[in-house]
Amino acid sequence: MRKQSRSIGILTESAIMIALATVLSLVKIIQMPYGGSVTAASMLPIAIISYRHGLKWGLVTASIHGVIQQLLDLSMLNYFSDWVSFVAIILLDYIVAFSAAGLAGAFRKPIKGQASALCLGCFTVCLIRYACHVVSGFTVWAGFAIPTKASLIYSFSYNATYMIPETIVLLIITAYVGSTIDFRLKTPTRLKRGDTPEKLGWMLPTAGLAAVAATLVDTVLIFSKLQDAETGELSFAGLASVNWTLVVSVTVPALLITVSLLAVYRVLGRRAAL
Repeated sequence: MRKQSRSIGILTESAIMIALATVLSLVKIIQMPYGGSVTAASMLPIAIISYRHGLKWGLVTASIHGVIQQLLDLSMLNYFSDWVSFVAIILLDYIVAFSAAGLAGAFRKPIKGQASALCLGCFTVCLIRYACHVVSGFTVWAGFAIPTKASLIYSFSYNATYMIPETIVLLIITAYVGSTIDFRLKTPTRLKRGDTPEKLGWMLPTAGLAAVAATLVDTVLIFSKLQDAETGELSFAGLASVNWTLVVSVTVPALLITVSLLAVYRVLGRRAAL
C-alpha cells in the first residue's frame, strides 16, 4: 500500500511538472528571425523529476513531454509527404530530443552538490538535444530548409543559434533554483546553510537573483542578434547591432548588487559566528 501511494504521488508530481514544462515551452524569451526560439528553461521541470525520482521516472515523464511538444508542432509535418521523413522528424526533433531531459538526474549520486549535479545533467541533456537537431537538419531537412551543399556545417551553425542561448538560460536558472530549493527531501523546501543566521538568509538568494536576471537579459539582448535573418546561420557580425549601452546598464548595477550582498553576507556571517 505504501509503495502504491508513493507511485501515485510521483505520478501526480510528474503530471504537474509536464504541465509546467509545457507552459514554459510556450514562453518564448527569444524568437529567432529565421526560425527557432529560446524558452524559459522549459526542460527544468523534467530535469527535477529525474533528479528527485531517478532516470526511470525521468525518461517516462520526458517522453510524454516530447509527445506533447510534437502535438503542439504538428504543422511541421506539413512540409513532407513521405512517412520516412515523418518518422525521422518525430523521433529526432521531438521524442528523442526532449526525452533526453529524463537523463538530467544521472549525476545525483556521483556529485554531492545539488546545483552542480543538476547543472551538469542539464548541460548533458542540451548536448544530446542539440545533436538530435543537427542530425535531423543535415538528413531530413537538407535540400528543403537547409542547403544541400555543406548541410552538416549549416545544421551545426543554425541549431547553435537557439540551442546555445537555450542552454545558457537553462543552466543559469537551474543553478539558482538548485541552490535555493532542496529537491532531495520528500517535500522540497528552501535550502538552508547550517551556519547561516536566519536574518541573513535572504542575502544569498537575492544576490543570485540579481546575477540571474542580468544574465538572462544580456542573453536575450546579445543572442537575439546572432542569427542571420537571411540565411539562418550563426553570425557574429550581428554583435555590431547589439544595444551594448543597455547591456552595460543592466550588467553593472546587477554586478554591484551581487558583489555588495556577498561581501556584506560574508562580514556579518563571520561576526555572527563569533
